[in-house]
Amino acid sequence: MEGRRSGERGNANLKFLVAIVIIAGAAYAGYLYVPVALQSYKIKDLMQHNVDLAVAQGYKAEWVGQQLAKSAAEYGIPSNAQIAPVLRDNRIEVRVHFKQLIEFPGYTYEYEFDHTATSTAFLTIK
Repeated sequence: MEGRRSGERGNANLKFLVAIVIIAGAAYAGYLYVPVALQSYKIKDLMQHNVDLAVAQGYKAEWVGQQLAKSAAEYGIPSNAQIAPVLRDNRIEVRVHFKQLIEFPGYTYEYEFDHTATSTAFLTIK
């Protein structure tokens, strides 16, 4: 019995080490990616808030672009971001597009943010 199991020594240690490396790599990737994803969620929420406020208060579409430009530093919007507010079908739309680099060890991921927020119809002043 002892002779058959002598070649099995260390297999559990190797599997454990491989599992720990995979889990640590996934945790580190999440550590780098999750803040960028959370930031993009906050930007989308700000965009929606601004277009709804602009329609409810009767502001022009350019006001939304100005508000997003003012909030750029606070929300992490890069200075080279494209902010395009338009008035279409009695609704205000704003499109924000930019790219952000996430640097992993040995690999750089290019996160592309491209979102269009449209004001809701029931807030439109006629």
